[in-house]
This record gives sequence, structure tokens and C-alpha cells, in this order.
Amino acid sequence: MTSFVAHTTVDCSNAYELSEWWKQLLGYVDVDGDPNLPGHEECMVLDPDSGHRLLFVEVPDAELPAKRIHFDLRPRSGSRDDEVERVRALGAREVADLRGQHGPGTGWVVFEDPEGNQFCVLRSQAEVDATPHPAAD
Repeated sequence: MTSFVAHTTVDCSNAYELSEWWKQLLGYVDVDGDPNLPGHEECMVLDPDSGHRLLFVEVPDAELPAKRIHFDLRPRSGSRDDEVERVRALGAREVADLRGQHGPGTGWVVFEDPEGNQFCVLRSQAEVDATPHPAAD
């Protein structure tokens, strides 16, 4: 017998605001019959294509731990660089630009969301598939 990940939980200060931010970034939606509203202490969103769920939970700690979760994001369409620009436009803060670190056309960019959770933007699957040799994402 094995287990599977039912959803990914993110500890936060404001579940509603952070879930709304991630919905814009990922194209996720509210769960049918369970809309997220301001003031909710728990807000779940889901990917309408894959069914993956993210649960944002408010915690009472005045100071949240620095590393609460980390996502690696791959663009559904377009390029990594296009997605990097879209992420910046949504207000994410760039932490490190590691593009080209393992040769031309490789690498990723590390960002922080509005509450300091880090995530990376990887190359699209089409970009990975077009690389003639194994290259790090």
C-alpha cells in the first residue's frame, strides 16, 4: 500500500489574499461549492486540468518560518522567459536568475510570492524537448 499527495498546504498570514494571488499565477480556480472569501482561514484552489489542489492555511505565528514550501513551475505554453516576465508583472520578487547556469538555454529563475514563499520558473516542456543534449532545468 502507498500514499499519494491529496493537496499541498501552504502556511500563511492571509489565506484568502495569497490563494487569490496564486490563482492568478497558475490559472487555478475555487473548488466547486467551496468558494474562498475574505476572512476565510483556509482557502483551497485547484487546477482545472490536473485536479491538483493547493490549501492555504492561516497560522497564528507572528513570524512565519522562512521556508514553508517551494514550487517548481513549468509554463503550460510559451517560453520560460515569457513566463518570467508574466510572473514579474504579477508582483513576484526575483531572488536569483540562474538561466544559462548549465549552458545556453538552461536554468531557471527563483522568485518570492507576496509573503516570501520561494518558487522557480523552469523552461517549458517544449524548450526541454528541443534541447539536443541533457541539460539541467
